[in-house]
Formats: sequence, structure tokens, C-alpha cells
Amino acid sequence: MSRIQLAINVDSLDEAITFYAKLFDATPAKIKDGYANFAISDPPLKLVLVENPGHGATINHLGVEVGSSNSVHSEIARLADAGLSIEKEISTTCCFATQDKVWVTGPDGERWEIYTVLADSDIFGAESGHREAATESSCCGTPGG
Repeated sequence: MSRIQLAINVDSLDEAITFYAKLFDATPAKIKDGYANFAISDPPLKLVLVENPGHGATINHLGVEVGSSNSVHSEIARLADAGLSIEKEISTTCCFATQDKVWVTGPDGERWEIYTVLADSDIFGAESGHREAATESSCCGTPGG
């Protein structure tokens, strides 16, 4: 299973949850302090909402969720062979989940992750601990994200 991930910053998590639940006729798969995600089957989408007041309606990051760590490692090799600069994060905690992932940055600075979820977590990110503190080397990989 693979699906595109869209992580967006929202000013009000409660308002965003209400809107996206209606838009996609779905309920959130996970809700935590300042964070929610929807696992939408049609269209196949992982919609992540990151409460970040003052930055609403902006992209936090983009991604592709894959089904296994083997898929992540295959993508690491493929992207490196293609000459792209990659950042590997193995067994990292981000977005209330332990994940294996690889990050690449597009030509205009857009951040993409290819990842798999290994387990749920009670904390947002191991390095930052807070959504507002996310930097390029911490959870979610985007400044201000």
C-alpha cells in the first residue's frame, strides 16, 4: 500500500478537523495535542493537520507513506542512485509515531518524506518535542513546521 501524504499547517485544529471530516466524509485516524491525521481510502491520502497558528493554509511537508521498512530502504537506495541528496531517519519519532523515513528536497525547497509507521507514540517528536520547534533536522523537516 502506498498513498500520498499532505501535511498542512492550520490555525485552528478543531476547525480544520470539522472541515476535513465533512470534505472527505471521514473521521480522524489520530488526534493528539495540536495534531490530527486522516487515513482516507478514496482518494488514497494521508492528510496530516499540524496546528501552527499564523501559518494556516500553508504546506508543512509532503510525503509518500509506504507499507514497510523494506520499501523505505529500497527508496533510499533508489534516490541515492539517482543522485539526490537524502536524509535518512531510521526508528525516529515524528508526528506521534515511530517511523523509518528518508527525506529529499525539491528544487524549490519543498520537503518530501518517504516513510512507514512502525508504532504509535505519545510524543510528537523525539528531537523537538514541540510542533513549533520543528526545524530541518527535526520532526516534520520544515522550518516553522
